[in-house]
Amino acid sequence: MLPPVSLQKLRARVIQPLLVLLGIAIAGCGSLLRNENTEGVKLYQQGNYQGAANHFQQALAQQPGNPDCFYNIGATYHQQAKLFHRPADKETAEQYYHLCLARNPNHEACQRALAVLLVEENKGAEAMAQLQDWAQRSPTNPNPQIELARLCQEHGDSREAENHLVDALSIDPNNTRALVALGQIRETSGDAGQALANYSRALSVDGQQPTVAAKVAALSGTQAGAAKVAVLPPTVAGAPAAMQVPFTTGNAAR
Repeated sequence: MLPPVSLQKLRARVIQPLLVLLGIAIAGCGSLLRNENTEGVKLYQQGNYQGAANHFQQALAQQPGNPDCFYNIGATYHQQAKLFHRPADKETAEQYYHLCLARNPNHEACQRALAVLLVEENKGAEAMAQLQDWAQRSPTNPNPQIELARLCQEHGDSREAENHLVDALSIDPNNTRALVALGQIRETSGDAGQALANYSRALSVDGQQPTVAAKVAALSGTQAGAAKVAVLPPTVAGAPAAMQVPFTTGNAAR
């Protein structure tokens, strides 16, 4: 068992799939190291997590202290903990995540993964502190603010979540993750106009978002219908009101 690492902890709600994150980690390794990691990913995909962890350990032995290797090992134990409900695996995953962040505090995949782990352990306060520390250390990175927004929204504080997303967009106005998340909050709150503006901006930055495109189409129809109703002429006194046909707006894809 690795010794505990005295760092603050972190949190967030939904992260990218582990296989995607593992792929990100592999990209930064040397050729021999990459071979070990590639084999580890293959075993991971096959569900052989112990075999994957062994290859990631070999990669770490080839390049001691590599934060990507620490992350890959932690992610594998984290997956085992979720599937097999073994507390020891969760403890091991957390220790490797801390080892990764001790060497690269801005390792975004690890920050998000540790966030999920802390949520699973009901350590919301520690998760918030970790994210706030990350945000203070990386004032030009919008991702800590996005993760803080997720945490706030999960705890029912949509107003504070919105504030964090606005902060993220002040750092990176074209961040599609922040734009879509802000659109979702505003759509849920009933502010269809602002939601449409956020979704449309996200779609203009990255047009390959079919779900967002569907939302834009649906909200555009709703807004057009509302505008058309608003400009109907008033009923003349004493005359029967004209029959109004309801507008078809379609359903927003979720």
